[in-house]
Amino acid sequence: MAVIDVSPESDLPNGKVTQVWVDDEPIGVYHVDGRYFALGDVCTHQEFYLSDGGLIEDHTVECALHGSRFDLRTGLALSMPATGEVPTYRVWVEDGIIKLEVPD
Repeated sequence: MAVIDVSPESDLPNGKVTQVWVDDEPIGVYHVDGRYFALGDVCTHQEFYLSDGGLIEDHTVECALHGSRFDLRTGLALSMPATGEVPTYRVWVEDGIIKLEVPD
């Protein structure tokens, strides 16, 4: 596994998301209720960035294109038209920097 720096913690306020690219793959990093979550940033229904959607209550993100919802904790699709899950990644803060663990 590889660890990358996402950003200073202060650059991602609560309720916000940022997109990072790792080996040509977009990953959304979310700050929700003081916790950080990271998941693959492409909706499994049609290729649209989840980070362009909105955060919904209960740790859910909604795809802005057709309304599919995904659980930030597990990556599971919670509503149609998406049926597949998106990958999740380990994310944490160390010395004020948001860190992300991704496969080599």
